[in-house]
Amino acid sequence: MNSSKILTIIFVLLFSFFGNIMLSQGFNNDKLSFSNFIKRMYNSSPFEGVKVVDDYDHQYFISVLSLDKTKYPTASTMNRVAQVKAQSQANTFFNGSVVSSDLIIKTTETKADNDKTKTITETVESIKENASGFVNALELLTNFEIEEGKRMLFIFFKEMEGKK
Repeated sequence: MNSSKILTIIFVLLFSFFGNIMLSQGFNNDKLSFSNFIKRMYNSSPFEGVKVVDDYDHQYFISVLSLDKTKYPTASTMNRVAQVKAQSQANTFFNGSVVSSDLIIKTTETKADNDKTKTITETVESIKENASGFVNALELLTNFEIEEGKRMLFIFFKEMEGKK
């Protein structure tokens, strides 16, 4: 091979290598900016649940939840529980769920010594929610302590398809 072909191959390899590094740095910077934006949004008006957030070119689904730090023996256990709960929220949002409700009214009568009847009514409502499906590519965006370090807030996200 002549030297011009070798230089061309080296140039192409270096260009593709540094181009990939620059693209990955751009993604990390975008992710950091998005994370800071969501943190500011949360700090100005705290919320939990799911939201769809738009930026100029993309639309993101976010799942926000907090966990009591004292209930989990290790950070890895707490992180796993947060992941499962975020996936459950995302699954309900994207795939829907079936909610059923039963209302049970229980009435009890008791007689007092002076022949007066006292009626006690107890109302119990049972709510069940069933969902099935799978949400792919839900990623942890950030997590941080809230309520003076008593709870940990987790923010997961997924880029929604369709807006680009």
